[in-house]
Amino acid sequence: MISTLLVANRGEIACRVFRTCRELGIRTVAVHSDADDGALHTRLADAAVRLPGAAPAETYLRGDLIVKAAIAAGADAVHPGYGFLSENADFARAVQDAGLVWIGPPPEAVEAMASKTRAKELMGLRPLEHVTEADLPVLVKAAAGGGGRGMRIVRRLADLDAERAAARAEAASAFGDGEVFVEPYVEGGRHVEVQVLADTHGTVWALGTRDCSLQRRHQKVIEEAPAPGLSPHLEQELRESAVRAARAVDYVGAGTVEFLVSGDTAHFLEMNTRLQVEHPVTEAVFGIDLVAAQIRVAEGHPLDTEPPRPRGHAVEARLYAEDPARDWAPQTGTLHRIAVPDGIRLDTGYGDGDTIGVHYDPMLAKAVAHAPTRAEAVRKLAGALERAAIHGPVTNRDLLVRSLRHEEFADGRMDTGFYDRHLTALTTPVPDPYAPLAAALADAHGRSRFGGWRNLPAEPQVKRYAMAGEEHEVRYRHTRQGLTADGVRVVHAGPHRVVLEVDGVQRTFHVARYGDQVHVDATTLTALPRFTDPADQRAPGSLLAPMPGTVVRVADGLTTGSAVQAGQPLLWLEAMKMEHRITAPVTGTLTALHAAPGLQVEPGTLLAVVQET
Repeated sequence: MISTLLVANRGEIACRVFRTCRELGIRTVAVHSDADDGALHTRLADAAVRLPGAAPAETYLRGDLIVKAAIAAGADAVHPGYGFLSENADFARAVQDAGLVWIGPPPEAVEAMASKTRAKELMGLRPLEHVTEADLPVLVKAAAGGGGRGMRIVRRLADLDAERAAARAEAASAFGDGEVFVEPYVEGGRHVEVQVLADTHGTVWALGTRDCSLQRRHQKVIEEAPAPGLSPHLEQELRESAVRAARAVDYVGAGTVEFLVSGDTAHFLEMNTRLQVEHPVTEAVFGIDLVAAQIRVAEGHPLDTEPPRPRGHAVEARLYAEDPARDWAPQTGTLHRIAVPDGIRLDTGYGDGDTIGVHYDPMLAKAVAHAPTRAEAVRKLAGALERAAIHGPVTNRDLLVRSLRHEEFADGRMDTGFYDRHLTALTTPVPDPYAPLAAALADAHGRSRFGGWRNLPAEPQVKRYAMAGEEHEVRYRHTRQGLTADGVRVVHAGPHRVVLEVDGVQRTFHVARYGDQVHVDATTLTALPRFTDPADQRAPGSLLAPMPGTVVRVADGLTTGSAVQAGQPLLWLEAMKMEHRITAPVTGTLTALHAAPGLQVEPGTLLAVVQET
């Protein structure tokens, strides 16, 4: 029996494993980098061990340090989570060689399937070796790891070498393995997977299907179980193929077999020899705790002959600190508050007041809804996300709500090209016109009715806010009857709650303020000063860092005075395990270059200036 378990991971998955361990009476041990000192997963664990450094290569990818930490903390088992070393056979062996229980498949199974190239060979498939024009489009893909890192779609043969190099660099940074391969890219396919669970007694369960087609940068955004719209024949084929893949490598524990479905045809992609981010939707539908099942299997307990019967439908949305309208740029800062309505499962690695840093994936949480039918589950999750309190940096919350309510998704007609087709429409701002007024009235609560610099009560108070990229000016008055605004009756105005009546209909707004940032329900505003600071002005053509990160590359031969074309990549930033291109905004001349490889930058740092021709 396992008594103390170390999670060789961080954030949301570590917290999720610890939750099950508490229910089972198992003591927990966290590991953390310096960047994660005091993070939620360290606060939830019974003990925590520091891994000196911040970069993954120095910390969460150091299997030797993690094994030492487990021994030092008195752990007798290690759970790898997902990402980092979860599909590293050498790490699995090192854990076992140290006399610890490995909560995962045998190292030989990890080895057979962790490399996507070897997995394809095992399934009778081969990657493309000599790519020609006739093969396009193709997908460059990391052989190790997952989560969309190290993946690039190539539509022009001339871009292949550069995209290979970028994929290698990204994969090496994320997984410690820069091997990549090339395979055909199927346009308009659906990403469907099967959850498997196997014990040491020869039983293999196929726990239904999941659809994970809504993706950005090949990383899943919304997942659901079961996958909608599959024919009974295709569902059976997917389950049988998944079980066959698991049996081919004598698999043990939880794993996922992934397919690209085109029409009624399934193409094998890979087998992930670990727990997946989207496992909660399977748990909700089958009424099973997959982490508890992993632990029981590792302790030698047999599974029942047949898996539990599925019920209802579940949908999961990944909440990211990122701006989808700005090329998915990751965001950092303080997460002041995160909460969802009752009835929604929220798996998160952050607590109120925690800092979102630059070193790791920008996923904040996963919100999961379960209901008797797909339509009910989708409606439940969209409504909950809309009402959720998410106070802090920009997130993809609005995108998630709109995606769930999009006609194509509601009808189950989505595919992996969903965001390629609809991103612009889904990210076009639809601001609440009364949010600035609610913010101003909440701010005015308790102030002198004459207001600071004014001495005439008849004069209106004026406040300015930035909302959805535009400036909004609000005017209101203090009267003997209270606060008033043109065309709107102020029913109640408090620091956190404002009630307005418009055309006979009352609306309640919930307001929270953190410095200049104001959250009015799901709308975020920035309070603007009355006068613009001249220091904030920038020369036309200035390229500012859109996020905190590190300059990893500058375009070959780029110097002050270089002629550049609009859209030409000038330099690359690495932030939150992804590379981001900074391109020329116009065709012209590079008149200033302040970036160099290795430079650490904050949002708004001036990187370069391009003067338009």
